[in-house]
Amino acid sequence: MDPVQTAAVASQATGDLSMWSLFMQADIIVKTVMAALVMTSFWCWAIIFDKWFRLRSLVHRADQFEESFWSGGSLEELYDRIGSRPLDPMSSIFVAAMREWRRSAAKGLADREVVRLSLPQRIDRVMSVTLGREMEQLEARMGFLASVGSTAPFIGLFGTVWGIMNSFHHIGATKNTSLAVVAPGIAEALFATALGLVAAIPAVLAYNKLSADIDRYAKRLEAFAGEFGAILQRQLEEKA
Repeated sequence: MDPVQTAAVASQATGDLSMWSLFMQADIIVKTVMAALVMTSFWCWAIIFDKWFRLRSLVHRADQFEESFWSGGSLEELYDRIGSRPLDPMSSIFVAAMREWRRSAAKGLADREVVRLSLPQRIDRVMSVTLGREMEQLEARMGFLASVGSTAPFIGLFGTVWGIMNSFHHIGATKNTSLAVVAPGIAEALFATALGLVAAIPAVLAYNKLSADIDRYAKRLEAFAGEFGAILQRQLEEKA
């Protein structure tokens, strides 16, 4: 290839290095990797915002519930006010325990010695099951963030390696080692790694932050369940 042709090719190749141009000029494999990483990044951000807003809402509702719970009012009235559709996990734990309590009281079983001894255990079990179910829903899709954080850089690296292989193949086919000619191919390949990092870094940071917040919220629910179980057991002992 003569100098004039080389200059023409270099000018055409380096004329547009925008992200859209890098994507459109890439090999089909690299395009697939890029598209997958972009969609993964959007999905990660959707999960992040959903979890963040949901946690804020649940903490606010927990504050409101605890204010009503510890206000000194009747637990029966609080249960009737919440109804059968609690709006947050803490209310769900309270409703599940009160429902078990009322079932035993309605059948007159709470006055029997054997039942009085086993009722606290059943209430604790019901609260534990409810807590586990609520936390399972809250932690849904967190594993996706962890998976993206650990695998996205390697997926982007695969696209980079594939793109660089194509660039070297192009060098061998044209017998032209000019940097101006091979630079676009290298840029396309490195763009895949950049997209992998763009998807992975927010996923890792959000996973660590959300996991810590969810763990703190779970401990708050466990503390409430323990305190409420102790209150019900004390009432049973007073009846005895």
